[in-house]
Amino acid sequence: MFVIRPAAAEDLPTLLKFARMVHFINLPADRDALSAKIVRSRRSFSGEAEDAREREFMFVLEDTSTGNVIGTSAIISCISWPGHPHTFLHVRRKSLFSQDLQTGQVHLTLEFGTDESGPSELGGLILAPGYRGHAERLGAFLSLVRLHFLGLHREHFAEQVIAELMGAVTPDSRNLLWEYLGRRFINLSYKEADLFCQHSKEFITSLFPRGEIYASLLPPEARNLIGRVGEETRPAKKMLEEQGFRFEDHVDPFDGGPYISARRDEIPIVQATRNATLEVGGGDHPETAFISCDGELGYRAVRCSCRLEGDRVHLGPEHAAAIGAESGAVIGVTPVKPHRTRQRRAEAASA
Repeated sequence: MFVIRPAAAEDLPTLLKFARMVHFINLPADRDALSAKIVRSRRSFSGEAEDAREREFMFVLEDTSTGNVIGTSAIISCISWPGHPHTFLHVRRKSLFSQDLQTGQVHLTLEFGTDESGPSELGGLILAPGYRGHAERLGAFLSLVRLHFLGLHREHFAEQVIAELMGAVTPDSRNLLWEYLGRRFINLSYKEADLFCQHSKEFITSLFPRGEIYASLLPPEARNLIGRVGEETRPAKKMLEEQGFRFEDHVDPFDGGPYISARRDEIPIVQATRNATLEVGGGDHPETAFISCDGELGYRAVRCSCRLEGDRVHLGPEHAAAIGAESGAVIGVTPVKPHRTRQRRAEAASA
């Protein structure tokens, strides 16, 4: 069985190993920064972090058969405020036309921008390579459980939710857009700039030039990275697009990866999430749902079979025990559609 729970101090070595596999600003490959995130997450789950600027919920996925942590994801309540901006490059298309020549061109332009309105952000998603492509769709579980959690605790999150999708990075941890653009103004490598951003964004707001930059001045190999995601990020992008997230012409100034966003209350999983009273047992469990409980074990979530009847949900004893809940407990429920492959197999077996 696979259970999602909050990150704990003892998970730090595994999380650091995951962080070294990717280049997420929300999952830094820095022991101290990761440790601080775990502390913030623990305070957030316990309700101690009253200020939205301090709330960050960091999940880990545990394989209960081995006790190993095999993935992680996070949701941050507030990523910007006055004096602490969210930064991006605004992508536009600009048309130029010559009357004398009767011809023109459309240019892609980039302009550095900031936002202090305080959106929430999804981030830090990674699944151990050996579990990718698993029949239980563990990557989708890790990604969408954040929206399930958001649906149960809307008051903790902003009306706008964004997700930064990782741009294309070379095997030696370089990004060509940064090499040909960002590094012309900030003399740090991509990896150095990404790490320094954990502590402060002042350097980029002070050193990055203002005004439009014509992308046509960049080499094609750098220009083609604008708004493009890395190969491993495509499934995450597709999942979030299915939940209504859309590209709003903002890209990350470091690697050119797109920011996609959605309105909190318009996200289908958020709309479908509700509380229900648990009944353990109850015969057949023909439906599939994300189920969670914040009880004696702390926050726990599973994706499992169940039966929904009005304001009650019936679970088998094993799954009820996994989330630390007994009959009569109020738990979180999000009905989800079964995976098409699994659904076809079930239909074939019953035919």
